[in-house]
Amino acid sequence: MVSKKTFQESGKNVINIENRAISALTDRIDERFDAACEFLVACKGRVVVTGMGKSGHIGKKLAATFASTGTAAFFVHPGEAGHGDFGMITNDDLVLAISNSGNTDEIITLLPLIKRLGIPLISLTGAPNSRLAEFADINLDVSVAEEACPLGLAPTSSTTATLVMGDALAIALLEARGFSAEDFAMSHPAGALGRKLLLLVQDVMRTGNNIPQINSEADINSALMEISAKGLGMTAIVDDQQRLIGVFTDGDLRRALDQGHDLIKTPISKVMTSNCKTVTPHDLAAEAVKIMETCKVTGLLVLNDKKQLVGALNIHDLFHAGVM
Repeated sequence: MVSKKTFQESGKNVINIENRAISALTDRIDERFDAACEFLVACKGRVVVTGMGKSGHIGKKLAATFASTGTAAFFVHPGEAGHGDFGMITNDDLVLAISNSGNTDEIITLLPLIKRLGIPLISLTGAPNSRLAEFADINLDVSVAEEACPLGLAPTSSTTATLVMGDALAIALLEARGFSAEDFAMSHPAGALGRKLLLLVQDVMRTGNNIPQINSEADINSALMEISAKGLGMTAIVDDQQRLIGVFTDGDLRRALDQGHDLIKTPISKVMTSNCKTVTPHDLAAEAVKIMETCKVTGLLVLNDKKQLVGALNIHDLFHAGVM
């Protein structure tokens, strides 16, 4: 039976070998890398990534990384490309071909078609003298001294090196284009970052009859009933034109009771908070979260540009929307 120590030694050995493979790539970030980036930046169409086997799996990941960081890209299986899918490639595109040997038959078959289209070809190979590397406009060397597999057969170090070089291209392009967090969110609208950077207050606020509100002539008891009915822990106090006068919260109620105010006789205007934090419908929902955290409040009122009450929200609304 293999001991745990042997497992650990094997795991550490793999990491050390692959770490050396990655470190060796640093010296290969040279003028050829610059040229590859220039081709990619100049591409008017899409980056078409292709590769067979494990290289194909790496290619799919790189295509996804390019697409999510501002470089339009998609993956085409080289075998399928030879049977019709090559029609997906246009004269404005660029091909990024991945092959450790540089002699993968399915990719080599596509080379005359790529040349006929007259589109740029960038290759990532582990064999600089291979047919693919020599045919490509730019070849980036991703060769490794050894695979982490002790048999030297399973693609391990080579796929890791290819992935890292591809990531280096994608991030260099991201920076060259000035791709921002907001741009990234546009590619990830369903993700946590997308919700934080794209969701507006108007997307999550309560409107219409769901907004807790009373007029300034109401008493504390009326405010208490409105708070209970709407479930936001507060109510707005507005004038006849729906302009905000103040807010009355659970905390204000406790203070009013401590001061001995009569719930029926005391007008809400005497115990409300006049200067309260508000947001607009067009503010980011994430900004509403920041205000709540900074001011240590659990709800906010939403005003339009005329200072009229148009919505309300609390921390639970933001939580359910996935903003926090």
